[in-house]
Amino acid sequence: QVQLVESGGGLVQAGGFLRLSCATSGSILRINTMGWYRQAPGKQRELVATITSGGSTDYADSVKGRFTISRDNAKKTVSLQMISLKPEDTAVYFCHADLIASMTGAYRYLEVWGQGTLVTVSS
Repeated sequence: QVQLVESGGGLVQAGGFLRLSCATSGSILRINTMGWYRQAPGKQRELVATITSGGSTDYADSVKGRFTISRDNAKKTVSLQMISLKPEDTAVYFCHADLIASMTGAYRYLEVWGQGTLVTVSS
């Protein structure tokens, strides 16, 4: 079974920084795009940043210049470095990956989500 597990969330003061990490497990053949999404209380889940296997990145306008997404293709991990955090960054952050995995003797395309990690930014 393929799983994504996030770590690194926590409580931080406005202006502070955090680094989120996402580890993968399972029989993964190839990971295409990896990304971070977030969901604040009472709001829909939104894209934060994505990164392709080739390293191309995309960011939500609200985090450009403050967040940096990176990945280690060999380790099959993705990270999100967040600086100059604001109270409006408070949310549960989810790791996402679209990948090809070996399951029950066949290769399957999957979209997988982590369970989320809470980031709280106090003012």
